[in-house]
Amino acid sequence: MSDATRSPDFPLQHLARRAVVAVTGADALAFLQRLVTADVSHLAEGEAAHGALLTPQGKILHDFFMVRAGDGVLLDCAASQREALLRRLSLYRLRSPVEIAARDDLAVGVSATKPAGLMAYADPRLAAAGYRVFAPAGSLPEAQDYEAARLALGLPDSDGDIGSGQVFPHEANMDQLHGVSFSKGCYVGQEVVSRMEHRGTAKSRMVPVRLAAAAPAERAITSGDTAMGELLSVDADAGLALLRLDRLAEATAPLMAGATRLHPHRPLWAHYEMTIPEALA
Repeated sequence: MSDATRSPDFPLQHLARRAVVAVTGADALAFLQRLVTADVSHLAEGEAAHGALLTPQGKILHDFFMVRAGDGVLLDCAASQREALLRRLSLYRLRSPVEIAARDDLAVGVSATKPAGLMAYADPRLAAAGYRVFAPAGSLPEAQDYEAARLALGLPDSDGDIGSGQVFPHEANMDQLHGVSFSKGCYVGQEVVSRMEHRGTAKSRMVPVRLAAAAPAERAITSGDTAMGELLSVDADAGLALLRLDRLAEATAPLMAGATRLHPHRPLWAHYEMTIPEALA
């Protein structure tokens, strides 16, 4: 069964590294529509989108999930970035009739199946990623199963993989995972993203890798003397790596992070081209 269709296997659990921001008011959707990479103009109650705020140069400042809730939108974002995101949204608010606030009364969780009695929505990136949840703070159980499921599906994390101001949406596969609209109107950084799409200039992508040994301290990835990219999130023998796909196709030596060999594989949901030479298998 493919990555895109198999049922994930993790229980309902709290994601401690996530936090909630509320954007409320009559113009909440219109306000976000002008700023983010995704098309949120027609989100229905309980419906979700994944998108990002970009720099003018087209790199991801903050990625988050947006869920239509009542008179506004709830944002599921990285807790480490929430204060910076609040400041950025407030900077763009100007005279828009919206209110922007942290929601410390809510916690973010995930579950492979839709939990009863909670505000839950299907992960908009990939059906196999299950459901994301908003629940009263302190009410969700703690567990560690989700990280392994996320890496098995090749889904980037805000903290572990994307960061802020480091990568383009194409490099984080947001173009592949429904995080970028190429038909909506303008938003900050749109020209760069559109140009990368239409000219096919995205040379690097986040790719799932299997580690042949323990996670190395060295994160730079090489093939012989050629720099190939960087190792990102790791859990046991699974990880994500930001790799140069053009160099990957021409590699004649194994991928190495320090003394640890890496075996890349193309996620089954991906529709970009990726060649894995025999030397890397």
